[in-house]
Amino acid sequence: MEKKRLLFLGVIFIFLFSFSGAFNAGTAEGKTVTLSFAHMFGPNHFMATEVYTQWVEEVEKASKGYLKINLFPVNTLLGAAEMYDGVVSGTADIGSSSNGYTRGRFPVMEGFELPGIYFGSATATVAGAWEGYKKFQPKEYMDTKLMWLYSAGPGSLYTKKKVTSLAGIQGMRIRATGNTAKSIKALGAVPVAMPMPDVYEALSKGVVEGQIGPPEVLKGWKQAEVTKYITNLPPVYNSIMWTAMNLKTWNSLPKDVQMAIEEINEGFSVRAGKIWDSHQVTGGIDYGIKEHGMEIVKWPESDMKKAMSLMQPLLAEYVDRMDEKGLPGQEILDFVVERAAINSKKYPPAY
Repeated sequence: MEKKRLLFLGVIFIFLFSFSGAFNAGTAEGKTVTLSFAHMFGPNHFMATEVYTQWVEEVEKASKGYLKINLFPVNTLLGAAEMYDGVVSGTADIGSSSNGYTRGRFPVMEGFELPGIYFGSATATVAGAWEGYKKFQPKEYMDTKLMWLYSAGPGSLYTKKKVTSLAGIQGMRIRATGNTAKSIKALGAVPVAMPMPDVYEALSKGVVEGQIGPPEVLKGWKQAEVTKYITNLPPVYNSIMWTAMNLKTWNSLPKDVQMAIEEINEGFSVRAGKIWDSHQVTGGIDYGIKEHGMEIVKWPESDMKKAMSLMQPLLAEYVDRMDEKGLPGQEILDFVVERAAINSKKYPPAY
């Protein structure tokens, strides 16, 4: 009788334990999970010290101790160009890089990098891109869980020699990636693709004669040390960048943790954009001029207009390319132009 009683109590205990586990399924109680977060910036870049760190701290806090996230700067776990594949495969649980390093992989979001469309600021660009992502729900990110987007905003040309006109850029070897490479080629220069960490040495040794990028590269990537002139161009450069999580990792998270992360992600793109814009001034234009004596160069208005006309066919080419993929090319382009007009006023340039 005593054995039967103990057996009965044992069955009841197992049942209650199992029920308790089922009741707590989907919550983050009593466990800590460590995730890796690889990104394309150096450890001292403001993206690492401010933006990523801020997101990590907020996620860890919101998860109530369930998540611990370790940051891995560029090339310590993954390189910039291999980042997306690394997140898909699970080499990193979370990764962050630029669409420009995997050209053609993110066709819908390339619409926000097209030349000749004036957003004016990183915040305006990424606000439009996030709106576009929610509207079109592009399949290009669906093999990961997209966390948030960010943008480097408008860019300029940085060179050792003074380039005072459209004619002066002809034949120059200029570092450019993604759609920017097409823009530079349309203007008569020779685009050279390379990851940002390689640009300093390439400029120093004359492998490239100039670089197209946002002003923050002057301090963030130390390019003010190897260039002398900041040439204002028409809108030839914009860059959409992403932060994404491995799908298996995401699906393994409890529901309450997922909900907390989603809430943080929703507003984080614009917040990241505002941090970028602040550094475009302090770590960009002002820094280059005040700390390294750089000079701003402006082309004649006639050259600016001619440059715009030379890049115009790239917009029609984009629409045709999207149509061939079965994507609504003209609708995407119209949306990009519309959001640029609205967001450039809502989030005006700070420089």
